[in-house]
Amino acid sequence: MAINTENTGHHLAGTVLAFDYGEKRIGVAVGNLELGLAHPLATIRNANTTECFANTAQLIEEWKPAMLVVGLPAHADGTEHEMSRRSRRFARRLEGRFGIKTELVDERYTSVDASAALRETGITGKKQKPVLDQMAAQLILQTFFDRRNATT
Repeated sequence: MAINTENTGHHLAGTVLAFDYGEKRIGVAVGNLELGLAHPLATIRNANTTECFANTAQLIEEWKPAMLVVGLPAHADGTEHEMSRRSRRFARRLEGRFGIKTELVDERYTSVDASAALRETGITGKKQKPVLDQMAAQLILQTFFDRRNATT
């Protein structure tokens, strides 16, 4: 399922969309492979599969990504849990439905880090809700870029 850019020797170019999968909301971030910078983009409601994938399709049509990244949650010790399975399934469905290579990235602590970053800017409590998932997706994508750049 995943494209291993570290060992192929191929230089990928273009846009990357990253997803922070959640049962109620999915945060989305966008970035460019050459620049290696991630930016928060959108929050998709995850009320039902049809609506979720219709909204995802709109983003994919607009941004035409070269690849997708999905955060893979895990316990602090690295063991997977129920949301890990759901995130893997979401990643498989993205790749199958849109035919775009999809890579999983460890997302431990991204929501905590995103919340802390928002608090530093004065955004606290319920005011974080609209952007927290986008910020977590941004951190997931930036982690992907940083790891990729460290090996090239």
